Amino acid sequence: MEKHLIALDLDGTLLTDDKKISERNKQAIQKARQEGHIVAIATGRPHRASIDYYNEMDLDTPMVNFNGALIHHPNNSMWDSIHSPMSIRTARKIVHTCKELGVKNVLAEVRDDVFLDRYDEELLEIFHTSGTPITIGDIQHHLNEDPTSILIHPHPEQVPDLRKHLDDQHAELIDHRKWGAPWHVIEVVRTGLNKAVGLHKIAHYYHIPQERIIAFGDEDNDLEMLKYAGVGVAMDNAISELKDVSDYTTESNEGDGIAVFLENYLKLSSKAI
Repeated sequence: MEKHLIALDLDGTLLTDDKKISERNKQAIQKARQEGHIVAIATGRPHRASIDYYNEMDLDTPMVNFNGALIHHPNNSMWDSIHSPMSIRTARKIVHTCKELGVKNVLAEVRDDVFLDRYDEELLEIFHTSGTPITIGDIQHHLNEDPTSILIHPHPEQVPDLRKHLDDQHAELIDHRKWGAPWHVIEVVRTGLNKAVGLHKIAHYYHIPQERIIAFGDEDNDLEMLKYAGVGVAMDNAISELKDVSDYTTESNEGDGIAVFLENYLKLSSKAI
């Protein structure tokens, strides 16, 4: 079979609900790689919160982080990385709005440096900040360079109004996506960035045509990626909007959905391992 590029979202897709890679998924990915296919991670997470999974699968490919705001190769500093932060001016306006609305917290990231508006142990655990340079305190005071992304942690009932405000006031400058439950986090990046942008760059690097890209996802930050891929696969636990644009629906993240699809679609040999 001709070589495919397999793009994997992490949360709600590759990872189980307890944030593990199942043994069946791991074996299917290993089989696919042994048969010549390329596997890459495409996630809204920062590098620091995805590199352990990258290493667990023993990958040696570029990775898409921050929903396309950072496209880089963890093992090759000479690879043509792209870092596309939003302007500090826009970031400060968004943070100001968040403070006026009284959201729970705001976190800004510059690559892997973290700026947190108010100390919150739960939030620090969610965003995998152990061992990460972190500045806690008024973001408007401490953030002095263009951030890769802003993560807003609102009260659940604030999400619709906050997203409407971002559309009304900043649509030309930023894009925003909502993380799935239980976090209800809104991630903001510079406009025009999404996972499909990163996928296009990686596919071009490996000379893989669009029709041989397989992409898996479950949330609204996967919409562009699944539309772009020649083979867009929504998890059974995916939002309905994603299933509507996908070519296939597979089992859930708890049901080894990635392995189920790859074993059938790529006709993976049981002798590969």
